[in-house]
Amino acid sequence: MYQVSCTSSIYNFSKNNKPVLNIKSGDEVIIETMDCFSNQINTVEDRLETMDWDRVNPASGPIFIEGAEPCDILKVTIKEIQLKSKVVLSTGENLGVLGGKLKGLSSSIKTIENNEVIFDEKLRLPLNKMIGVIGTAPSIGEINCGTPGGHGGNMDNTMITEGSILYLPVFTEGALFALGDLHAVMGDGEIGVSGAEAAGKVHVKLEVIKNLKIQNPVLENGESISTIASAETLDAAVNKAVADMADILSERIDLTYNEIVMLLSLVGQAQICQVVDPLKTARYVVPKWVLEKYQFKLI
Repeated sequence: MYQVSCTSSIYNFSKNNKPVLNIKSGDEVIIETMDCFSNQINTVEDRLETMDWDRVNPASGPIFIEGAEPCDILKVTIKEIQLKSKVVLSTGENLGVLGGKLKGLSSSIKTIENNEVIFDEKLRLPLNKMIGVIGTAPSIGEINCGTPGGHGGNMDNTMITEGSILYLPVFTEGALFALGDLHAVMGDGEIGVSGAEAAGKVHVKLEVIKNLKIQNPVLENGESISTIASAETLDAAVNKAVADMADILSERIDLTYNEIVMLLSLVGQAQICQVVDPLKTARYVVPKWVLEKYQFKLI
């Protein structure tokens, strides 16, 4: 089993990042991550105001997958997410949806016990472990790890969790895959600008799917297929995710485009991932039982 340490971190996705690990398609890796603050908030005395904000949203990696080339897909099977027992919550002035109503910056340290986050003496929240930042390198330039896009990145999608499969476009040789920003609990939208931020480890299997191109990430789990898209507005992100789904179906099932649109209007669900990053992210979810009637196969 290959391993990547959290000491091998990047703060932007770029084809110029030097790989910390070279693997073959089908290999499995355990990736250790810091929390989204690079483990800078450890006690009640640690303050967001004095934190190094250039060290936010680290992603461990990148990993070079042999044979991955532009116009391929990287299939990421998420086998297990293990979290440390401490989580950090944060919000503050000019952060998130309600930042205009807040004064100063606030953080709080909570603990995980018996698969629950202890919010206070009255409330314990069951874990919904997920990966906030996960992606591949773009073909040109660099994209900071706090920003989502066609490469993946900071999508903050609560469905990117144990047992799911994420399909990412490959834009550069080797894909240069990395992930980080684990959450113990997070609601869709992440309206306060953070979830229950945690350090931990993720066990993934990485496979190259040759000569099959997608524009944006696609997610599969036992119940559904979903397209994920990011844009400057939530409206634009939803429109892009819906169009991606319609295009994928039009290439794989025996219905006209008009019929596909009618079907999606009946069974598809437009959902919010996050509304607090530089770009907003939405997903469009279609149940597998519907697609199976048409012998749908993504790959």
